[in-house]
Amino acid sequence: MILRTPPMGWNSWNTYGPNINEQLIRETADAMVENGLLEAGYNYLVIDDCWALRQRGENGRMVADPEKFPSGMKALADYVHSKGLKFGMYSCSGTRTCADYPGSFEYEFIDAQTFAEWGVDYLKYDYCFKPINQEGHLLYKRMGLALANCGRDICFSACSWGRDDTAKWIKETGAHLWRSTGDIHDNWESIRELATKQLEYQPYNGQGCFNDMDMLVVGMHGNGNVALGGCSDEEYRTHFSLWAMLNSPLMIGCNVREMSNETKEILLNKEVIRINQDPACRQPFLCGKYWDHDGVQMWAKFLDGGDIAIGFFNMLDSETYPWICLDAVGINRTTGRALEFTDVWTGENVGTFDQTFRPSAIPAHGCRLYRCKVVNAK
Repeated sequence: MILRTPPMGWNSWNTYGPNINEQLIRETADAMVENGLLEAGYNYLVIDDCWALRQRGENGRMVADPEKFPSGMKALADYVHSKGLKFGMYSCSGTRTCADYPGSFEYEFIDAQTFAEWGVDYLKYDYCFKPINQEGHLLYKRMGLALANCGRDICFSACSWGRDDTAKWIKETGAHLWRSTGDIHDNWESIRELATKQLEYQPYNGQGCFNDMDMLVVGMHGNGNVALGGCSDEEYRTHFSLWAMLNSPLMIGCNVREMSNETKEILLNKEVIRINQDPACRQPFLCGKYWDHDGVQMWAKFLDGGDIAIGFFNMLDSETYPWICLDAVGINRTTGRALEFTDVWTGENVGTFDQTFRPSAIPAHGCRLYRCKVVNAK
């Protein structure tokens, strides 16, 4: 199994934490279909930590909590699949999960077989309670091998938080994506910190194994398990644009059963998703120096078919007026070419430029994201 584009879907942790159950998951599956999320590409529904009993069964296998999931995981997976969605679950490379449920350490092949029999399509694999004498790369290699031999295609999401030089060895393990950051929180400071952290990890990003900047907090507005203040819709728009531009998986974390119209408009923006899911999945690059120290990030990405995505992301607490020299993306007077800029949030064609480009003023924590077509210069 080779992952050609970053996975998209929903994960239970950001909003619900340990408070998960079968009814919630079934209703979430229904909502993902009814609200157009599946049609937009969000096809994974992932149950995070706290789904199991505290101890394994007599046969050494993990057991789903019968009070939370009375029908069992196989029946729940069947329901999710009946909606056209893929079903994901959670485990941990250590002796226990982060919430102190059974981990998969020394049970990797048994657990991989169990997940396959239940119909699991995606495994988030955490890094808590790792034995001191065990190297992380060996633990992820072990589960990667177990999944490759379980008889089912399962997307392997390595959640090692970027620890222990993960970037240098993760592609050896068979993982399809890897957490390059610590946990996200529902506030602007967390979004800014995680985005800035990606600067050192972009060379490791791409098809087959994507940098995972953690789940989205779009639409949470201070409610839920990781809520620490909340964000404005402007900040959520920047958050979504950054994750899309940097080829991060787009895993929704809000309550999709009760989304506002503004949240839907962000999560369902076809042009932003199109940039994230571009079949070439080329590495984005900084196309200008930072303005005001680390205040404005300007990213570009060459897209399949010859277009270029260009984004301006204002990390400052005040309005800013950046500009870019188009030579940074391969356009200058000698080429006889120019770029036609279309704002992917408004759909507006803002003009054709062959030397420099200055977007309209960007508010604090805001962004401008464009899809640019190469045309003949006038």
